[in-house]
Amino acid sequence: MQDRHLFEYAVVRVMPRVEREEFINVGVVVYCAKQKFLKMTYQLDRERLLALSKDADIEMIEQNLQSFQRIAAGGKDAGPIGELDAPSRFRWLTATRSTVLQTSKVHPGFCVDGEDVIGKLYTQLVLQE
Repeated sequence: MQDRHLFEYAVVRVMPRVEREEFINVGVVVYCAKQKFLKMTYQLDRERLLALSKDADIEMIEQNLQSFQRIAAGGKDAGPIGELDAPSRFRWLTATRSTVLQTSKVHPGFCVDGEDVIGKLYTQLVLQE
């Protein structure tokens, strides 16, 4: 039997008008220390976003989502935060913020494969309507 490892995840949300507290789920960030796995995946549904807020700055939101993805991947092209270790990057990505791009609370689970779990969570929490 394969070992199951503790992982943590958060749902990435776009809240175009923070004062209204309405949001759409656009992505998932998953961290598994034992597998040295940290990844963020997303898909921005422009139609749904514009239905929520016709004035949403889609280009800015897309750029911020791409920054989240680069930070999760790590490296110099992700700026100073991207050079931190994976646990610190995950904590930065999932920190409470009151901006257009937010994350849910962090939730734990057990997995065999981080890549498999991020796909399942993404399908369940982002693609399902």
